[in-house]
Amino acid sequence: MAGKRDLDMEKTRLFHRLSQRILDERVIEAMECIPREMFVPDSSHNSAYDDTPLPIQKGQTISQPFIVAMMTEALELTGKERVLEIGTGSGYQAAILARMAQQVISVERHQELIDFAHRTLHDLGYENIEIHLAGETLGWAEEAPYDGIIVTAAAPDVPQILLDQLAPGGRLVIPVGRRYEQQLLKVTKEKWGISTRDLGGCRFVPLIGEGAWVDEG
Repeated sequence: MAGKRDLDMEKTRLFHRLSQRILDERVIEAMECIPREMFVPDSSHNSAYDDTPLPIQKGQTISQPFIVAMMTEALELTGKERVLEIGTGSGYQAAILARMAQQVISVERHQELIDFAHRTLHDLGYENIEIHLAGETLGWAEEAPYDGIIVTAAAPDVPQILLDQLAPGGRLVIPVGRRYEQQLLKVTKEKWGISTRDLGGCRFVPLIGEGAWVDEG
């Protein structure tokens, strides 16, 4: 019981800090409803509410809560959107999106992570999330266009193939830059073209696929 009390205290502290930096209260409310400890390995349970990325299976990570909140806020969700997530990981970001959008389509390269995310999201009762094994091309063109696209891995440039899957007025949030250091970009598909806003520095695992990085492993 002492461990649970400690975790609850850390959770309270984390969301108090996030609420000072994230303006959309709905993002904080959605994240508070989700037990992040269920999306990390048992060895990281005590660190689940640290504001830091944590390792998960297959050499991937679950992103820092502040970065998750900032990326979610940048999508400007109202509850009616269809959102594409690239990089399901353990399913944590998909769970947040599912609370804020009508439907979430998520793609992941690693079947082991898909299986883990499926189990966890099912146990939590989510029914508006589809998870697919990623194909040879980025995204999931079969169900495009999307009102929002969120990419939880870093590309060298904004992939045109993802812009093509974005609906008019839609937002794409993606880390772009060098393989181990990037800028987080919010890209909006305006009537007149593409507008880009730099949300700040970040560090994500590489995005693998056409229009991104070549798989080295």
